[in-house]
Amino acid sequence: MNTPLPPSYVQRFLLEDLDIRGAVVRLTDVWQAMQAGRAYPPAVARLLGEMSAVSAVIAGNLKQPGRLTFQVSSQGPVSLLVIDCAETLNLRGYAKAAGAPATGSLPELVGDGRLQLSLDIPGLDQPYQSLVPLEGDSIAAVFEHYLAQSEQQPARLWLACSADAAVALFVQKLPGADARDADGWSRVQQLAHTVRDDELLGLDAADILRRLFAEENVRLFEARPVSHHWPADPEKVAGMLCALGEGEVRTILAEHGEVVVHDDLSNQTYRFDSSDIDALFRPPTLH
Repeated sequence: MNTPLPPSYVQRFLLEDLDIRGAVVRLTDVWQAMQAGRAYPPAVARLLGEMSAVSAVIAGNLKQPGRLTFQVSSQGPVSLLVIDCAETLNLRGYAKAAGAPATGSLPELVGDGRLQLSLDIPGLDQPYQSLVPLEGDSIAAVFEHYLAQSEQQPARLWLACSADAAVALFVQKLPGADARDADGWSRVQQLAHTVRDDELLGLDAADILRRLFAEENVRLFEARPVSHHWPADPEKVAGMLCALGEGEVRTILAEHGEVVVHDDLSNQTYRFDSSDIDALFRPPTLH
């Protein structure tokens, strides 16, 4: 009996006779939660959705699990794209786009941007960080170039995004592939290139792989669920306000009548009125 797939997942696979690995990422409830209340223009939502799916691919393939953060920054209409993925595949992210058009290509929206990776592995004193220019005219092309440089093995990505789902198909050539089948990598790319957006958005991983690689020996691993679970953390925000200092916080309160803090990544808004600020800086005294 097959185990039901979670709503959002990463499912890795291996073309065993070819030494080519891959993964399918399907984000549904997670992607919908990430967009809630954001009102992104369609082009911005597409970039963020594609980047979310790619980040889940890479996080799901890490040899040593850790917290992975990708950030695209630019001087273009979309000045910031951030995806943060915990080692449990708990995903969050947001886009900062002032006046971005409803349509547009990656170069039109981000211009000469740059891609930053941060990988925080438990036990390391400092996160590993890498900063590279954006090379490619799509999110798929940018990350194909990044993966080829960082892992020294060619990789291909096919991405699709709608209001309901963000999906990625990933394949990567392993070091022994040419010895197993000299034509294997070329054949797999040609087959994968026939996938349509409606198939990526409408089919599960097994059906996509059956449609593309019917003649290949595909080993499909168990799907890992992807979540978007970032509950409110008012104590953390209160600590941040304390660190800011009473004088600064009371100045903000006087100007606006309340202190509002919005956590962009988790999409949580915290409001503090005068009584909240009094309690924050003048806690009850124990007798």
